[in-house]
Amino acid sequence: MKSDPLRLDQPARIKGRGAASNPEGRFESLQRTSEDDGWHREDESVPRPPTVVTEERARSIISRNDSPDIRFEQSINPYRGCEHGCVYCYARPSHGYLNLSAGIDFETKLFAKTNAAELLRLELGKGGYICSPINLGANTDPYQPIERRYKITRSVLEALAECKHPCTIVTKNALIERDLDILVPMARANLVHAFVSVTSLDNRLASTLEPRASAPHRRLEAVANLNAAGVPCGVMVAPIIPMVTDRYIERILAKAAAAGATRAGYTVLRLPYELKDLFREWLELHVPERAEHVMSLIRQMRGGNDNDARFGSRMRGEGEFAELIRQRFTLACRRYGINQVGDLDLDCARFKPPRQPSPQAELF
Repeated sequence: MKSDPLRLDQPARIKGRGAASNPEGRFESLQRTSEDDGWHREDESVPRPPTVVTEERARSIISRNDSPDIRFEQSINPYRGCEHGCVYCYARPSHGYLNLSAGIDFETKLFAKTNAAELLRLELGKGGYICSPINLGANTDPYQPIERRYKITRSVLEALAECKHPCTIVTKNALIERDLDILVPMARANLVHAFVSVTSLDNRLASTLEPRASAPHRRLEAVANLNAAGVPCGVMVAPIIPMVTDRYIERILAKAAAAGATRAGYTVLRLPYELKDLFREWLELHVPERAEHVMSLIRQMRGGNDNDARFGSRMRGEGEFAELIRQRFTLACRRYGINQVGDLDLDCARFKPPRQPSPQAELF
């Protein structure tokens, strides 16, 4: 049977998308097969799958975390799936719970939690709620392109600002600058700290690795603009991919320091579940001459496996290459006067629970 480039379960370069295929997820109940009907011409390009957004009414909005290697206990993800299309995204396999693929589906079939701010006010107003910083961007990016239209992240920030609740933000999109009118007053009250993820300084590499995120130079501009406005903004050099992005560690930190960043963190590449195969496809398509070497170094950091999910090692890896990355990052932070991410000491004492809806409205 001929190879059909219109299939999304066969690897093929798709401009503007990170994944090269759409493999069945581990929980999918349906199986798809394709047949060549003879109508395809060799000079035809691979079609670009459109982004489809489904609005949904979530049942809860705050996720709790008890992982010892993550510094926040609570997070909010306004969207499921992410249009940025980062091929390395560890959240891709979560689309399997929706009976969708971790491949093209993850970056084209998105879900917007339109009642996020409403649910947040309800949850913050519950008796016994204990205030601790809420992270935006733990799973999918809160400022991915569809945020321009839906403004769900902005509505969440408005709710947090109203009740003086602290938060942290992680994004790789300069769209965060849009919300400076909310973030600046929050920063004055020590209620927010932002981080922008920067993986490389190569626009061409970024266009295939994270095709719909802001370009690297634009992210660094956002870091500078936030810090200049008084909103503390650091960088996450994440994920570090051996022999692909690790050469940029020192230069990213140098530029981040010049942009006013005083904090930085890093993680090494994680490849859970279906992600390992998607990433191998990306290597074969974009850096085939290094594909085997990259995977060999990843396995060296993961105890001989493609992935290691153990707490304590999953974020940083282990072995000689992981130790080399740690030393390089530590020395560069020291050289440029940047502190590694630690306790941000955001102010939880200002929190005032929002008033719950009442049939008597504002009479009492």
